[in-house]
Amino acid sequence: MMRAGPSQEEIRRHNLGVLLRHVHLGGPTSRAELTTRMGLNRSTIMALTADLTAAGLVREELPRETGRVGRPSLVVRPESARVYVLAFDIGVDRLVAARVGLGGVVLDRHEATREREDFDLDHVAGAVVAFTRRMLARTRPDTLCVGVGVAIAGGVRSSDGVVRYSPNMGAVDVPLGAELKERLGLGVPVAVGNDANLGALAEQARGVAVGCRDLIYLHGDVGIGGGVIAGGQLLGGHGGYGGEIGHMVVNTGGRPCGCGSRGCLEAEVGERALLEAAGRFSAQAGRDAVRAVVGAADRGDVLAQQALNRVGDWLGLGVANLVNVFNPEVVIFGGILREIYLGSAAQVRSRIAVDVLRASRESLRLRTPALGDDTILVGAAELAFAQVLADPLDALARVGA
Repeated sequence: MMRAGPSQEEIRRHNLGVLLRHVHLGGPTSRAELTTRMGLNRSTIMALTADLTAAGLVREELPRETGRVGRPSLVVRPESARVYVLAFDIGVDRLVAARVGLGGVVLDRHEATREREDFDLDHVAGAVVAFTRRMLARTRPDTLCVGVGVAIAGGVRSSDGVVRYSPNMGAVDVPLGAELKERLGLGVPVAVGNDANLGALAEQARGVAVGCRDLIYLHGDVGIGGGVIAGGQLLGGHGGYGGEIGHMVVNTGGRPCGCGSRGCLEAEVGERALLEAAGRFSAQAGRDAVRAVVGAADRGDVLAQQALNRVGDWLGLGVANLVNVFNPEVVIFGGILREIYLGSAAQVRSRIAVDVLRASRESLRLRTPALGDDTILVGAAELAFAQVLADPLDALARVGA
Protein backbone atom coordinates (compact mmCIF):
# COMPACT_ATOMS: atom_id res chain seq x y z
CA MET A 1 0.00 0.00 0.00
CA MET A 2 1.48 3.36 -1.05
CA ARG A 3 2.09 5.91 1.67
CA ALA A 4 0.47 9.29 1.13
CA GLY A 5 2.78 12.27 0.79
CA PRO A 6 2.91 15.06 3.36
CA SER A 7 -0.15 17.29 3.56
CA GLN A 8 -0.03 21.00 2.89
CA GLU A 9 -0.34 21.62 6.63
CA GLU A 10 2.61 19.33 7.37
CA ILE A 11 4.69 21.11 4.73
CA ARG A 12 3.73 24.48 6.21
CA ARG A 13 4.68 23.44 9.73
CA HIS A 14 7.99 22.06 8.47
CA ASN A 15 8.75 25.30 6.66
CA LEU A 16 7.88 27.35 9.73
CA GLY A 17 10.46 25.37 11.69
CA VAL A 18 13.10 25.73 8.98
CA LEU A 19 12.58 29.49 8.74
CA LEU A 20 12.68 29.93 12.52
CA ARG A 21 15.89 27.87 12.70
CA HIS A 22 17.52 30.12 10.09
CA VAL A 23 16.71 33.18 12.16
CA HIS A 24 17.57 31.51 15.47
CA LEU A 25 21.02 30.40 14.33
CA GLY A 26 21.83 33.06 11.76
CA GLY A 27 20.40 36.12 13.46
CA PRO A 28 18.38 38.86 11.74
CA THR A 29 17.81 37.81 8.13
CA SER A 30 16.07 39.59 5.29
CA ARG A 31 13.06 38.11 3.58
CA ALA A 32 15.04 38.10 0.34
CA GLU A 33 17.82 36.04 1.93
CA LEU A 34 15.31 33.60 3.41
CA THR A 35 13.73 33.21 -0.03
CA THR A 36 17.12 32.25 -1.45
CA ARG A 37 18.11 29.93 1.40
CA MET A 38 14.83 28.04 1.56
CA GLY A 39 14.12 27.92 -2.17
CA LEU A 40 10.59 29.26 -1.70
CA ASN A 41 8.81 32.14 -3.40
CA ARG A 42 8.39 35.55 -1.81
CA SER A 43 4.69 35.19 -1.07
CA THR A 44 5.30 31.92 0.82
CA ILE A 45 8.09 33.50 2.88
CA MET A 46 5.80 36.45 3.63
CA ALA A 47 3.05 34.10 4.82
CA LEU A 48 5.45 32.08 7.00
CA THR A 49 6.93 35.17 8.64
CA ALA A 50 3.44 36.50 9.24
CA ASP A 51 2.52 33.27 11.09
CA LEU A 52 5.67 33.40 13.22
CA THR A 53 5.13 37.08 13.94
CA ALA A 54 1.55 36.42 15.03
CA ALA A 55 2.86 33.68 17.35
CA GLY A 56 5.29 36.16 18.93
CA LEU A 57 8.41 34.30 17.83
CA VAL A 58 9.82 36.85 15.39
CA ARG A 59 9.29 40.45 14.35
CA GLU A 60 9.86 42.20 11.04
CA GLU A 61 11.63 45.54 10.71
CA LEU A 62 12.94 47.80 8.04
CA PRO A 63 16.67 47.27 7.54
CA ARG A 64 19.23 49.90 8.37
CA GLU A 65 20.39 52.02 5.46
CA THR A 66 21.47 49.65 2.69
CA GLY A 67 22.64 52.16 0.08
CA ARG A 68 20.63 50.32 -2.56
CA VAL A 69 17.99 51.76 -4.84
CA GLY A 70 14.47 50.40 -4.55
CA ARG A 71 12.23 49.06 -1.82
CA PRO A 72 14.27 47.29 0.87
CA SER A 73 13.45 43.76 1.99
CA LEU A 74 12.11 43.51 5.53
CA VAL A 75 14.43 41.92 8.09
CA VAL A 76 13.14 39.07 10.25
CA ARG A 77 14.50 39.12 13.82
CA PRO A 78 14.04 36.57 16.63
CA GLU A 79 12.05 37.79 19.62
CA SER A 80 15.02 37.19 21.93
CA ALA A 81 13.71 39.25 24.83
CA ARG A 82 10.30 37.57 24.81
CA VAL A 83 10.85 33.87 24.02
CA TYR A 84 13.47 32.03 26.07
CA VAL A 85 14.64 28.75 27.57
CA LEU A 86 16.38 27.84 30.80
CA ALA A 87 19.72 26.04 30.45
CA PHE A 88 21.74 24.23 33.11
CA ASP A 89 25.23 22.72 33.03
CA ILE A 90 25.69 20.30 35.94
CA GLY A 91 29.40 19.54 36.16
CA VAL A 92 31.55 17.80 38.72
CA ASP A 93 32.79 21.08 40.20
CA ARG A 94 30.18 23.64 39.20
CA LEU A 95 26.57 24.32 38.34
CA VAL A 96 25.87 26.97 35.71
CA ALA A 97 22.41 28.32 34.95
CA ALA A 98 21.25 30.71 32.25
CA ARG A 99 18.15 32.18 30.70
CA VAL A 100 18.75 32.20 26.94
CA GLY A 101 16.59 34.05 24.46
CA LEU A 102 15.60 32.86 21.01
CA GLY A 103 18.57 33.56 18.78
CA GLY A 104 21.03 32.38 21.43
CA VAL A 105 21.15 35.61 23.45
CA VAL A 106 22.17 35.05 27.08
CA LEU A 107 19.73 37.15 29.10
CA ASP A 108 20.77 36.06 32.59
CA ARG A 109 23.53 33.81 33.94
CA HIS A 110 24.54 32.39 37.33
CA GLU A 111 27.24 30.02 38.50
CA ALA A 112 28.01 28.19 41.73
CA THR A 113 30.69 25.72 42.80
CA ARG A 114 29.79 22.12 43.66
CA GLU A 115 31.48 19.87 46.16
CA ARG A 116 32.97 16.64 44.84
CA GLU A 117 30.71 14.12 46.50
CA ASP A 118 28.20 11.44 45.55
CA PHE A 119 25.33 12.82 43.53
CA ASP A 120 22.49 14.06 45.76
CA LEU A 121 19.39 14.50 43.61
CA ASP A 122 17.53 16.54 46.22
CA HIS A 123 20.47 18.94 46.63
CA VAL A 124 21.04 19.35 42.88
CA ALA A 125 17.34 19.79 42.10
CA GLY A 126 17.08 22.32 44.93
CA ALA A 127 19.95 24.35 43.48
CA VAL A 128 18.37 24.28 40.01
CA VAL A 129 15.04 25.44 41.43
CA ALA A 130 16.74 28.24 43.39
CA PHE A 131 18.53 29.50 40.28
CA THR A 132 15.29 29.28 38.31
CA ARG A 133 13.37 31.37 40.84
CA ARG A 134 16.13 33.98 40.83
CA MET A 135 16.08 34.23 37.04
CA LEU A 136 12.30 34.27 36.72
CA ALA A 137 12.07 37.03 39.31
CA ARG A 138 13.95 39.26 36.86
CA THR A 139 11.76 38.33 33.90
CA ARG A 140 9.03 40.53 32.45
CA PRO A 141 5.48 39.13 32.69
CA ASP A 142 5.00 39.23 28.90
CA THR A 143 7.82 36.72 28.27
CA LEU A 144 7.46 33.02 27.52
CA CYS A 145 9.59 30.06 28.57
CA VAL A 146 9.43 27.30 25.93
CA GLY A 147 11.72 24.66 27.43
CA VAL A 148 14.42 23.59 29.87
CA GLY A 149 17.69 21.95 28.84
CA VAL A 150 20.07 20.20 31.22
CA ALA A 151 23.59 18.96 30.51
CA ILE A 152 25.31 16.50 32.82
CA ALA A 153 28.52 14.52 32.74
CA GLY A 154 27.21 10.97 32.37
CA GLY A 155 25.24 8.50 30.29
CA VAL A 156 21.68 9.77 29.90
CA ARG A 157 18.75 7.67 28.71
CA SER A 158 17.32 9.73 25.89
CA SER A 159 13.72 8.58 26.38
CA ASP A 160 13.20 9.97 29.89
CA GLY A 161 16.28 11.86 31.07
CA VAL A 162 17.44 9.21 33.55
CA VAL A 163 21.15 9.47 34.32
CA ARG A 164 22.13 5.82 34.05
CA TYR A 165 25.67 6.31 35.24
CA SER A 166 28.18 9.04 35.98
CA PRO A 167 31.32 7.52 37.53
CA ASN A 168 32.86 10.88 38.38
CA MET A 169 29.69 12.21 40.03
CA GLY A 170 28.54 9.05 41.80
CA ALA A 171 25.19 8.98 39.99
CA VAL A 172 23.47 5.70 39.05
CA ASP A 173 19.94 5.49 37.61
CA VAL A 174 18.98 8.98 38.79
CA PRO A 175 15.58 10.23 37.42
CA LEU A 176 16.90 13.74 36.89
CA GLY A 177 14.52 14.76 34.10
CA ALA A 178 11.35 13.71 35.89
CA GLU A 179 12.46 15.24 39.19
CA LEU A 180 13.28 18.61 37.65
CA LYS A 181 10.05 18.68 35.63
CA GLU A 182 8.02 18.13 38.81
CA ARG A 183 10.05 20.50 41.01
CA LEU A 184 10.17 23.33 38.47
CA GLY A 185 6.47 23.06 37.63
CA LEU A 186 6.77 25.30 34.56
CA GLY A 187 4.63 23.17 32.25
CA VAL A 188 7.36 23.04 29.61
CA PRO A 189 9.50 20.14 28.33
CA VAL A 190 12.59 19.32 30.40
CA ALA A 191 15.27 17.64 28.31
CA VAL A 192 18.46 16.11 29.74
CA GLY A 193 21.53 15.28 27.66
CA ASN A 194 25.13 14.18 27.97
CA ASP A 195 27.42 17.18 28.29
CA ALA A 196 29.87 16.21 25.53
CA ASN A 197 27.08 15.39 23.07
CA LEU A 198 25.59 18.81 23.69
CA GLY A 199 29.01 20.40 23.37
CA ALA A 200 29.36 18.88 19.91
CA LEU A 201 25.96 20.26 18.89
CA ALA A 202 26.78 23.70 20.30
CA GLU A 203 30.09 24.04 18.45
CA GLN A 204 28.42 22.87 15.23
CA ALA A 205 25.53 25.33 15.65
CA ARG A 206 27.34 28.40 16.96
CA GLY A 207 31.02 27.66 17.44
CA VAL A 208 34.15 26.66 15.61
CA ALA A 209 32.45 23.96 13.51
CA VAL A 210 29.55 25.87 11.93
CA GLY A 211 28.68 24.19 8.65
CA CYS A 212 30.73 21.08 9.47
CA ARG A 213 28.90 17.77 9.06
CA ASP A 214 31.58 15.47 10.51
CA LEU A 215 33.21 16.38 13.80
CA ILE A 216 34.28 15.04 17.16
CA TYR A 217 34.05 17.10 20.32
CA LEU A 218 36.11 15.89 23.29
CA HIS A 219 35.25 17.34 26.68
CA GLY A 220 37.35 17.09 29.82
CA ASP A 221 35.95 17.70 33.28
CA VAL A 222 37.36 15.28 35.83
CA GLY A 223 36.89 12.54 33.26
CA ILE A 224 36.51 12.70 29.49
CA GLY A 225 33.43 12.51 27.31
CA GLY A 226 32.91 12.81 23.61
CA GLY A 227 30.29 13.77 21.10
CA VAL A 228 30.42 12.47 17.52
CA ILE A 229 28.53 14.08 14.64
CA ALA A 230 28.67 12.09 11.40
CA GLY A 231 26.94 13.17 8.21
CA GLY A 232 25.33 16.01 10.13
CA GLN A 233 23.73 13.69 12.72
CA LEU A 234 24.71 13.20 16.35
CA LEU A 235 25.53 9.55 17.00
CA GLY A 236 23.53 8.89 20.14
CA GLY A 237 23.37 5.10 20.03
CA HIS A 238 20.43 2.78 20.67
CA GLY A 239 19.61 4.03 24.17
CA GLY A 240 21.30 7.41 23.97
CA TYR A 241 24.59 6.34 25.54
CA GLY A 242 26.76 6.68 22.44
CA GLY A 243 29.88 8.83 22.51
CA GLU A 244 31.39 7.53 25.76
CA ILE A 245 34.81 8.07 24.24
CA GLY A 246 36.41 8.47 27.65
CA HIS A 247 35.87 4.77 28.29
CA MET A 248 37.64 3.62 25.15
CA VAL A 249 40.58 1.50 26.35
CA VAL A 250 43.89 2.85 25.07
CA ASN A 251 46.26 1.15 27.54
CA THR A 252 45.35 -2.43 28.35
CA GLY A 253 46.03 -3.05 32.02
CA GLY A 254 46.74 0.64 32.58
CA ARG A 255 45.48 3.01 35.26
CA PRO A 256 42.20 2.10 37.00
CA CYS A 257 39.12 4.00 35.82
CA GLY A 258 36.04 5.00 37.78
CA CYS A 259 33.93 2.87 35.44
CA GLY A 260 35.63 -0.30 36.76
CA SER A 261 37.87 -0.92 33.77
CA ARG A 262 41.57 -0.09 33.37
CA GLY A 263 43.45 1.98 30.84
CA CYS A 264 40.45 4.00 29.64
CA LEU A 265 41.24 7.23 27.84
CA GLU A 266 39.96 9.30 30.77
CA ALA A 267 42.08 7.27 33.20
CA GLU A 268 45.23 7.99 31.18
CA VAL A 269 44.43 11.58 30.16
CA GLY A 270 42.01 13.01 32.76
CA GLU A 271 42.64 15.45 35.54
CA ARG A 272 43.97 12.93 38.05
CA ALA A 273 46.42 11.37 35.59
CA LEU A 274 47.92 14.77 34.77
CA LEU A 275 48.11 16.02 38.36
CA GLU A 276 49.63 12.79 39.68
CA ALA A 277 52.24 12.75 36.92
CA ALA A 278 53.09 16.36 37.79
CA GLY A 279 53.30 15.58 41.52
CA ARG A 280 50.40 17.90 42.32
CA PHE A 281 47.36 15.68 42.90
CA SER A 282 47.10 16.07 46.68
CA ALA A 283 47.66 19.82 46.59
CA GLN A 284 45.09 20.99 44.03
CA ALA A 285 42.15 19.89 41.91
CA GLY A 286 39.90 21.27 39.20
CA ARG A 287 40.41 23.44 36.15
CA ASP A 288 42.72 25.87 37.92
CA ALA A 289 45.00 22.99 38.93
CA VAL A 290 45.20 21.77 35.32
CA ARG A 291 45.94 25.29 34.11
CA ALA A 292 48.64 25.59 36.76
CA VAL A 293 50.42 22.50 35.39
CA VAL A 294 50.28 23.85 31.84
CA GLY A 295 51.56 27.22 33.06
CA ALA A 296 54.40 25.58 34.96
CA ALA A 297 55.39 23.60 31.88
CA ASP A 298 55.47 26.83 29.86
CA ARG A 299 57.84 28.29 32.46
CA GLY A 300 60.22 25.34 32.16
CA ASP A 301 59.09 23.05 35.01
CA VAL A 302 60.55 19.71 33.89
CA LEU A 303 58.11 17.52 35.87
CA ALA A 304 55.13 19.44 34.48
CA GLN A 305 56.52 19.12 30.97
CA GLN A 306 56.99 15.37 31.37
CA ALA A 307 53.44 15.02 32.71
CA LEU A 308 52.01 16.88 29.72
CA ASN A 309 54.11 14.85 27.30
CA ARG A 310 52.87 11.58 28.80
CA VAL A 311 49.22 12.61 28.89
CA GLY A 312 49.46 14.19 25.44
CA ASP A 313 50.78 10.95 23.97
CA TRP A 314 47.78 8.99 25.27
CA LEU A 315 45.44 11.74 24.11
CA GLY A 316 47.00 11.59 20.67
CA LEU A 317 46.52 7.83 20.54
CA GLY A 318 42.86 8.17 21.46
CA VAL A 319 42.30 10.86 18.85
CA ALA A 320 44.13 8.79 16.22
CA ASN A 321 41.80 5.85 16.86
CA LEU A 322 38.74 8.09 16.57
CA VAL A 323 39.95 9.72 13.37
CA ASN A 324 40.59 6.33 11.77
CA VAL A 325 37.08 5.19 12.68
CA PHE A 326 35.03 8.34 11.95
CA ASN A 327 37.13 10.39 9.51
CA PRO A 328 36.04 13.76 10.99
CA GLU A 329 36.78 17.12 9.47
CA VAL A 330 37.38 18.69 12.88
CA VAL A 331 38.36 17.47 16.35
CA ILE A 332 37.59 19.97 19.13
CA PHE A 333 39.17 19.89 22.59
CA GLY A 334 36.91 21.39 25.28
CA GLY A 335 36.83 21.74 29.06
CA ILE A 336 40.17 20.96 30.69
CA LEU A 337 41.21 19.19 27.48
CA ARG A 338 41.57 22.63 25.93
CA GLU A 339 44.50 23.41 28.23
CA ILE A 340 45.90 19.88 28.01
CA TYR A 341 45.81 19.94 24.22
CA LEU A 342 47.37 23.39 23.99
CA GLY A 343 50.15 22.23 26.30
CA SER A 344 50.77 18.96 24.47
CA ALA A 345 49.85 19.71 20.86
CA ALA A 346 53.20 18.40 19.60
CA GLN A 347 52.58 14.95 21.11
CA VAL A 348 49.00 14.82 19.84
CA ARG A 349 50.00 15.79 16.32
CA SER A 350 52.92 13.37 16.34
CA ARG A 351 50.61 10.48 17.20
CA ILE A 352 48.19 11.50 14.47
CA ALA A 353 51.00 11.74 11.93
CA VAL A 354 52.15 8.20 12.73
CA ASP A 355 48.91 6.36 13.58
CA VAL A 356 46.23 7.90 11.34
CA LEU A 357 45.65 6.83 7.75
CA ARG A 358 47.05 9.44 5.41
CA ALA A 359 43.77 10.05 3.61
CA SER A 360 41.99 10.69 6.93
CA ARG A 361 44.55 13.14 8.27
CA GLU A 362 45.09 15.21 5.13
CA SER A 363 42.28 17.69 5.78
CA LEU A 364 41.89 17.13 9.55
CA ARG A 365 41.70 20.25 11.71
CA LEU A 366 42.37 20.30 15.46
CA ARG A 367 40.64 23.14 17.28
CA THR A 368 39.57 24.52 20.67
CA PRO A 369 35.97 25.69 21.29
CA ALA A 370 34.91 29.09 20.01
CA LEU A 371 32.30 29.14 22.81
CA GLY A 372 34.90 28.69 25.56
CA ASP A 373 33.76 27.47 28.96
CA ASP A 374 30.10 27.98 28.00
CA THR A 375 30.07 25.42 25.19
CA ILE A 376 28.09 22.90 27.25
CA LEU A 377 25.67 25.56 28.51
CA VAL A 378 24.99 26.68 24.94
CA GLY A 379 24.35 23.04 24.01
CA ALA A 380 21.83 22.71 26.83
CA ALA A 381 20.02 25.79 25.56
CA GLU A 382 19.89 24.41 22.02
CA LEU A 383 18.49 21.14 23.41
CA ALA A 384 15.74 23.14 25.12
CA PHE A 385 14.91 25.00 21.90
CA ALA A 386 14.71 21.79 19.83
CA GLN A 387 10.94 21.29 20.03
CA VAL A 388 9.99 24.86 19.20
CA LEU A 389 12.40 24.84 16.25
CA ALA A 390 10.99 21.54 14.96
CA ASP A 391 7.33 22.60 15.06
CA PRO A 392 6.91 26.16 16.39
CA LEU A 393 3.12 26.36 16.53
CA ASP A 394 2.65 22.92 18.10
CA ALA A 395 5.37 23.64 20.70
CA LEU A 396 3.71 26.91 21.67
CA ALA A 397 0.34 25.18 21.94
CA ARG A 398 1.85 22.61 24.29
CA VAL A 399 3.21 25.26 26.67
CA GLY A 400 -0.08 27.12 26.63
CA ALA A 401 0.98 30.17 24.65
